[in-house]
Amino acid sequence: MKVKKTEFAGLFVIEPSVFTDSRGYFFESYNQRVFEEAGIHASFVQDNQSLSSKGVLRGLHFQKAPHGQGKLVRVLQGAVLDVAVDIRRNSPTFSKYFLTELSEENKKMVYIPEGFAHGFLTLHDHTVFHYKCTGFYNKESEVSLLWNDPAIGINWGIADPVLSEKDRYGLPLSKL
Repeated sequence: MKVKKTEFAGLFVIEPSVFTDSRGYFFESYNQRVFEEAGIHASFVQDNQSLSSKGVLRGLHFQKAPHGQGKLVRVLQGAVLDVAVDIRRNSPTFSKYFLTELSEENKKMVYIPEGFAHGFLTLHDHTVFHYKCTGFYNKESEVSLLWNDPAIGINWGIADPVLSEKDRYGLPLSKL
C-alpha cells in the first residue's frame, strides 16, 4: 500500500497493492499501522455507503465543530470525480480544492481530514461509493457548501448534475 501526501496538509491518496489471479483480486483497504506510519492518525467510528446513477453530484458536505469528520473514501463499483475543498481559514490552501478520479478499476482511496468539504460526481450508472468516518453523523452540524461556487471554481465537467434540494441551495464559501 502506498500512501501519498498531497499539497493539502493532512489529505492523502492511498494506492493499495492489488494481488490478482484467476480467482479475482485481493487488497487491504485499511491498515492502521500503515496509515499511522504515513501520518494518518484516525479512529473510524462509522461506515457509509451510497448507490448513485450517472450524473449525480453529492456534496459538498461537512460537519461543523465539534462534530467534524475525517473520511476515508473509495469506490466499490463504477467511478466518481472526487473533490475535497479546504475550508480551514488559517490554511495556506484555504478555498482550494483537490480533485481526483476514484474507480473500481484504480481502487484508489483518499483520506480527507476534518476541515474539508467533500463531494463527488458519479461518472457511471450504479456507482457504489463507500466511506469511513472519524465522527458520527450529526444532522444539526451538517452544512452543504455550494457545489458550483465561483469563488472555488471546481470544473465538474457537467452543467446540470442531479442534485438533492440541500445541495442545490448550499452556502457559498463567503457565508461559512
